[in-house]
Amino acid sequence: MSTPIDRRDALAAAAGLALAPLLGVSRAQAAAAPIQAATLAKPFRLIHMTDIHVQPERQAERGAAQAWARAQELKPDLVITGGDTVMDVFDAKRDRAKVMRACYESMMKDVSVPVLHTTGNHDILGWNRSRTDVPLDATDWGKKWACETFAQPRNWFSSDRGGWRFIVLDSVQPDGNGYKGFLDPEQRAWFEAELKATPDGTPICVVSHIPIIAITAITYGKPPSRGNDTILSGGEMHTDCAELHELMRASGKVRLCLSGHIHLRDRCETDGITYINDGAVSGSWWKGPLEGIPEGFGVLDLRPDGTFDHRYETYGWTAQG
Repeated sequence: MSTPIDRRDALAAAAGLALAPLLGVSRAQAAAAPIQAATLAKPFRLIHMTDIHVQPERQAERGAAQAWARAQELKPDLVITGGDTVMDVFDAKRDRAKVMRACYESMMKDVSVPVLHTTGNHDILGWNRSRTDVPLDATDWGKKWACETFAQPRNWFSSDRGGWRFIVLDSVQPDGNGYKGFLDPEQRAWFEAELKATPDGTPICVVSHIPIIAITAITYGKPPSRGNDTILSGGEMHTDCAELHELMRASGKVRLCLSGHIHLRDRCETDGITYINDGAVSGSWWKGPLEGIPEGFGVLDLRPDGTFDHRYETYGWTAQG
């Protein structure tokens, strides 16, 4: 497919062709230079679709298909789902887990863009032992269900694309029949090594389901208090947030952290790192907007120098009864 060149590019190309013999480069190389420069200047488009919560109820399958159709119209180079792709296998019995797998597969069958998946709490099979009938020795118990469903070898990994390194974390750790947000020791060591191994000059985007830092983790609902102190739930934000922020700040490479989980939007910028929490594709779990935030997803245009633009894109969904 040809790349359009404006008049200024055409003049530059002509000048390059004239100088090519003097510079020791071929005319073909000189002619290609403006096109290569234009290609490098084009931002890498990332779409962050979090908290889809696909399910048979409330026409969610149709809503999710509408969201994916709109996302693909925007011609992304990559889509990262932010976790809670299904609703729900954390509490589910085996029969319901089969339904969720089928919903996911149906939703993805017409998706033709590259996709990476983040594991959310709702994507983990049978952790709530008080409700599930899935045995602990099942081959797909726990996070293995997410790996099998998403066809990914593990729940945390990195991928280099568009001049950026994307580090997808597994932020959901067991806490009785519930969960908390933090990195287990093995993943923490890997994350530190990954930051160090990233070449200088390569910007990093870190993706987690539970926010590492998010203002809405404080404002959402009614946080419990102890005297005059506000107590922030480990289920709403990483309990190791300060340690992870210091690691990323010290690396000097992390430019962006994306998260979901709370279904609300916020943006926090500190120490050269921008934390963005995007709203949910499902809104209020397919019941309409949550606290005024409509159903939607994040659209980011990333540049190799670490700068980026972000906007929140709605897709025209109206909640069904």
